[in-house]
Amino acid sequence: MLLTVLSVLALNAMAQEKEDVKVNDFKKWQVRLRGVGVVPTESATIGVIGGDVNISNSFIPELDFTYFFTEHIAAELILGTTKHDVQAVETAAGNVDLGSVWLLPPTLTAQYHFYATNDKVLKPYIGAGVNYTIFYNSKSGAVADVKYDNALGYAAQVGFDLMLNDKFFINVDAKRLFLNTDVTVDASNLAPGLSIPSDVDIDPWLFGMGIGMKF
Repeated sequence: MLLTVLSVLALNAMAQEKEDVKVNDFKKWQVRLRGVGVVPTESATIGVIGGDVNISNSFIPELDFTYFFTEHIAAELILGTTKHDVQAVETAAGNVDLGSVWLLPPTLTAQYHFYATNDKVLKPYIGAGVNYTIFYNSKSGAVADVKYDNALGYAAQVGFDLMLNDKFFINVDAKRLFLNTDVTVDASNLAPGLSIPSDVDIDPWLFGMGIGMKF
């Protein structure tokens, strides 16, 4: 009887040890390379001449790194840069070409992954976080100079990984950045000393698809 009890206890201990190893042995890092369509949902309040803003769409490569604190909780750093053409529309001066500007919006999100077990092929997740957008290499159009203030914004995210094997996967992802910036337009070519302040909401959608690897 004693031998039977000891055998059962030993088997239970071995099973628990294997389970602990399985839980603690998950891959903590992921890297993804996506192709991303950037679609601004822009609006603006433009001083002096009124009107609105039009910002072009773009398509860019995006690189991100994900670290898993647990099998369900992760943090993702998203890196990419994008160029947009900008135009003031329906103003008192008509449509005004404001040239182009590059945006660098590194974004950090906290994610919840719904399935942690290796037998799940489709693994959806949601996320939310912050981004800090740097505007650079601005080139003017019809006006002398356009200045954009760097800005802190927020991000929401939803997506899924489709596992090809235990290491490689296909990723589909959608993000919304909530981004506002102050823009100052030097329009002295339209009227001497004219400076036009604008409050611009860019709020882009980012629709991405790519490949990833766990390591």
